[in-house]
Amino acid sequence: MEIELLTGILLLCILVAFALGAQVGLALAGIAMGVGYLVWGEALFNVIPSTVEGTFFNFILLAIPLYIYMGQILTRSGIGDAMFNASQLVIGRLRGSLAISVIGVCSMIGAMVGIIGAGIMTSSSIALQPMLDRGYDKRLALGVIMAGGSLGILIPPSIPMIMFAAATQNSVGRMFLAAMVPALITIVLLISYVLITCKLNPEKAPLDKENDIQIPKGYELFRTIRDGFSSLLLIVAVLGSIIIGIATPTESGAIGVVGAIILAILFKRFKPAIMIKAGLQTSILVSVAMWIILGASVFSNFHLLMGVQTMVAGFATSLDLPPIYIIIMFQLIMLLLGFIIDEFIIVLMCAPIFTPIAVSLGYDPIWFGVLMILNIVIAVQTPPYGFALFYLKGIAPKGITMMDIYKSVTPFILVQLVVLIICMVFPELVLWLPNKMMD
Repeated sequence: MEIELLTGILLLCILVAFALGAQVGLALAGIAMGVGYLVWGEALFNVIPSTVEGTFFNFILLAIPLYIYMGQILTRSGIGDAMFNASQLVIGRLRGSLAISVIGVCSMIGAMVGIIGAGIMTSSSIALQPMLDRGYDKRLALGVIMAGGSLGILIPPSIPMIMFAAATQNSVGRMFLAAMVPALITIVLLISYVLITCKLNPEKAPLDKENDIQIPKGYELFRTIRDGFSSLLLIVAVLGSIIIGIATPTESGAIGVVGAIILAILFKRFKPAIMIKAGLQTSILVSVAMWIILGASVFSNFHLLMGVQTMVAGFATSLDLPPIYIIIMFQLIMLLLGFIIDEFIIVLMCAPIFTPIAVSLGYDPIWFGVLMILNIVIAVQTPPYGFALFYLKGIAPKGITMMDIYKSVTPFILVQLVVLIICMVFPELVLWLPNKMMD
């Protein structure tokens, strides 16, 4: 069977399976095995053991449950709320200060959790209702929750970055460092947008002395600062242990878990029930993630063995376009995929195919990986079918419609699109820090 026809059949089957509501991991694996059996016969099943071994015994992927568990402990122990209160102390009384706090804190909470869905839902549960209670425009409130929560996969430690590094045999540490400057640019531009919006339209973020968070005094002030910034230092320690080379990503995940437990104990927020609930939630998230990873890996391996990489490379060459146009084409493809599938599958399906082609065109794989993550951040929150939109709708208060969410995310998506373009035009912004720190 020609690879072009096979690719069309596979994509059609995927669309039908998703339209029927099939479980993503099982659908991808089932489609690959079904179509593969018709093409190869029983020889197809030789792919399964090697894929299972490469997926479940990959040392890099062992970091995923550790990072998720760290995030669950921090958020369930209430340290996430402490970060929120501490940021309010730093920003002070400023129009839009609550929304600015949300962008910063929700970004960090999203980074603790490491995946978009959990990051948005966790951020929303902590910050959405306080903004609405203080009279913030609901579209502004929804927009900053979406923007902050989704940025979690751009701020290390990020689960999709780990998956990209594992799929393309690149350094996790370099990926983490390369994402730092784009993440900082994104946060600065998002905060600038909030400040400008609130300046032009003060009604979107009213200053109400009665509703503003009261600045604590005495021991409560000390406790707020201590709890908030200690959790930030923990994230720095996790990332720093990788950068300076004293720990692998998996070992740094273990450091994060132990650190989160110690913080919860020191701050008298620890309860045995927290560990149990955090463990159960982590098990659920990891189980779902690993089934998706396995299914997507079976699908990708079968497609790669059939020659899709050669097909894509040949198609890109036949277009006779400048290399940057090929990179733009890849970005558009991933953006469209974000309408129907989540961040895990985009990485696992696209990274093994697109990255070698980008390298053959003379581009750095780490730079391309960061572009992929930036693209995914935009794709999964782009109307009408971005996955992240439905995560937010699922936890939003009554009266919030999908149209409200669509309208709220649009300006923030445009800001993030500007960051993607900047990083595409100026790759040195992405590569400067990893080259400086690790070369």
